[in-house]
Amino acid sequence: MVTRKNPIFDTATTLGKIFGFLGVSAICGVLVAGLLVPAAAVSGSAASGSIEFFDTLPAELKVDPPNQTTRILAADGSQIASVYSENRTKVSLDQISPFMKEAIIAVEDSRFFEHGGVDTTGIMRALVATARGNKQGASTITQQYVNNVLNANLAAEGNEEAIKLNGVNKGVGDKLREMKLAIALEKEFSKEQILEGYLNIVFFNRDAYGIEAASKFFFSTNAKDLTLAQSALLAGLVNSPSAFDPITHPENSKVRRDLVLGLMLNQGKITQADHDAAVATPVETKITPARQGCAYASTGPYFCDYVLHLLENNPAYGADVKERQRLIYGGGLTITTTLDPAAQASAQEQVNASAGANPDKWGAAMVAVQPNTGKIITMAQNTSFLPAQGGFDSQVNFNVDQLDKNGNDLNGMGGAQPGSTMKPFTFAEWLDEGKTMNTVVNAAQRRYPLNFPWKNSCGVMNGAYNTAEKALGAADDLQNAEPQWYRPLTVLEGLYNSINTVTFATAAQLDFCGIQKMVDAVGLHSGLPAADGTPNPKVDMFTLGNLLGSTQTSPLTMASAFATFANDGKYCEPIAVTSVTDATGKQLPAQSTSCRDAVKPEVARGVNYALQEVLNRGSGALIQPRISTKTSFPIGAKTGTSNNNGSTWVVGHTTGLATAAWYGDPLGNQSRSGQNVTINGKFYQGIDGYMIAGPMFSNFMSKIAPGYGTNPFPAPPTSMVNGTPARATPSPQGTTPRKAPAQPAPTPAPSAPGNSDNKKD
Repeated sequence: MVTRKNPIFDTATTLGKIFGFLGVSAICGVLVAGLLVPAAAVSGSAASGSIEFFDTLPAELKVDPPNQTTRILAADGSQIASVYSENRTKVSLDQISPFMKEAIIAVEDSRFFEHGGVDTTGIMRALVATARGNKQGASTITQQYVNNVLNANLAAEGNEEAIKLNGVNKGVGDKLREMKLAIALEKEFSKEQILEGYLNIVFFNRDAYGIEAASKFFFSTNAKDLTLAQSALLAGLVNSPSAFDPITHPENSKVRRDLVLGLMLNQGKITQADHDAAVATPVETKITPARQGCAYASTGPYFCDYVLHLLENNPAYGADVKERQRLIYGGGLTITTTLDPAAQASAQEQVNASAGANPDKWGAAMVAVQPNTGKIITMAQNTSFLPAQGGFDSQVNFNVDQLDKNGNDLNGMGGAQPGSTMKPFTFAEWLDEGKTMNTVVNAAQRRYPLNFPWKNSCGVMNGAYNTAEKALGAADDLQNAEPQWYRPLTVLEGLYNSINTVTFATAAQLDFCGIQKMVDAVGLHSGLPAADGTPNPKVDMFTLGNLLGSTQTSPLTMASAFATFANDGKYCEPIAVTSVTDATGKQLPAQSTSCRDAVKPEVARGVNYALQEVLNRGSGALIQPRISTKTSFPIGAKTGTSNNNGSTWVVGHTTGLATAAWYGDPLGNQSRSGQNVTINGKFYQGIDGYMIAGPMFSNFMSKIAPGYGTNPFPAPPTSMVNGTPARATPSPQGTTPRKAPAQPAPTPAPSAPGNSDNKKD
């Protein structure tokens, strides 16, 4: 005999489904009641057991601030870039349009101000609708907020795989936990606080988390200025950001928006006239793309990237890089930097103009620091961070080392051979040992054999210049760029005319241990790691080729070293970040000025005297910066060129600003020759420092240096100049200078051949 099922309890019938769901809802009601009454007061073993299970669920919710956008600011407070893992800007409830608040409540939780976190009426409604085949959610705004907070906490912990999404991977246990947390949350926070938290955390678009970001992304406005139609559209978007996206699905978006407007009307939140006007409004967006990251920086993208690397490498921001990145990209930090936007714009203009269309991808870089603070004022290069058709793109920073002093990545090229910009440090040691700059040395000597009696009280010398000993590892005879300089010359003449044989004749009378200490004192180091991986190794001055600049150094390192002379002998570590605050306004570790005595003041003054002569009458005479064609200011500099002309420099300073300008081959460690090349429509038999890097430096300093101070350099002791007509500063302002104004120089004669350790300029 077949047993007949009672239609009331038969789950295959509609009526049976309803009663089944009612039973479930009753159990849910009992579970919720478990928070409000003792378990002993509930009759029935099943209900009591359910309450006991419910009581074991956690009732505390860690409500941390959600991921927020970090801003990187220039020194004047203007924004350089924003970075984020979730594009979000937190706003208070009073900074959100009343329309938006009413719209989100109308569509997501109409009894928001009536329930205690869980809406049992909504649950019943949803169960009945689901039983009829119309699936319907019942989560309150509080429950949704709980779910978003739980997921945000998981994301902040780097545990994205554990994130629970409604209807995707959320089970009954998850829903019960969510309900309990929602009820507990309502006891701790006001309705207004919960609504504010919800609107700031909810997802609208992959580039818009929270109502402020959504308002700016979709309508290019602030949350407080949203219209009724815009508010209804965004409120409707929350249910399914993909299906109701007004950009890709405007028809769906309008249907959903109008549904929200209808609910607002039915609930008495808006008038019929307001409803009709909003419904008649077309769905129109005004997109502001969320361009985050240094690639979209308003200025100084490579400086921006350098700043981020500094923070990512700082243990104060987390135990490891992953933890630091979570803070940087999600902590809503405000990072104030040293960058001067006006100076940066000028530097960028110069590096961009240096190579024109640049099909051969020559690199140009310029960095400037403030001598008495170490603040990095500019950091520019002639490439784009993002690929561009026909352009030169690179994410490598030409201005900085590959690694920091602790071996952490800086995304830098690691520098280039500095050529003759290394010569002032041997000159400084000459003065430091009490010798005079007008002492005559034998610049005709070109051979320094393997057994040459160099003085070195703390090491062993490497290298030799003697063609006859090439089979034993020596280089060719030492060479100058031009033949007329093989004769007796003063040490001063040798520096301002950049004569290689003078530098060697000078070094032959010095203790190389002193030269090494001088180079170390001003912060010079290689921009590339040593063979054993050691970061930022010293420039080994016991290797003879380094007298003429064989080791790669970065523009930032060179600018900071020359700044020591500008700062009367005090070396200041370069810094880029002056302040970091988190979303609550708490100060986090930043950089501060750190200076130390490095060079005797009288030695620094002597070097400044000589470097001014480089521009007055030496290798940089055609590139002396000027305020006008008839007005100059006190400034010193040194040109430099690698042996194959693939790396060219001008590094110099006033009392207020030190700048390194570099032009050359950024690819393949400067292996490409800068000889017999056409750049920006001009043919060069060989690029020298004053030709392209020179005008970059001169034009920039002419425009920017006066704003940072161009006071006269203090004069060196008369005995150091040895009684010659002392001219501690160039022509005073308002007088006629001795040289022509800065302009590109004519193409020079072919350079003398030589090996890679035999720099010409």
